[in-house]
Amino acid sequence: MTNMRIARTISITLPPDLLDKAQEVAQREHRTMSELFREALRRYMSTDPEWEALLRRTRTAGKALGIANESDVERLSDEFREEKRRLPSE
Repeated sequence: MTNMRIARTISITLPPDLLDKAQEVAQREHRTMSELFREALRRYMSTDPEWEALLRRTRTAGKALGIANESDVERLSDEFREEKRRLPSE
């Protein structure tokens, strides 16, 4: 079974000076703008106490389900989607 990641495209608006700086950083670090903003969002969320509390709760629940890493999450997601496709529509 192939790894089926689903990404969604969003639009954001930035002031020209911030856009210029972001483009400079992306170019300097050999990243795409998407990679740069994903990393910025990850870093932002990692400093948010509510986000950290959510991560702790979900990690605990994941361990109880036997989920050890991201590949387990991907596998379970793929299995769930496949099961839903097999069920007749209501």
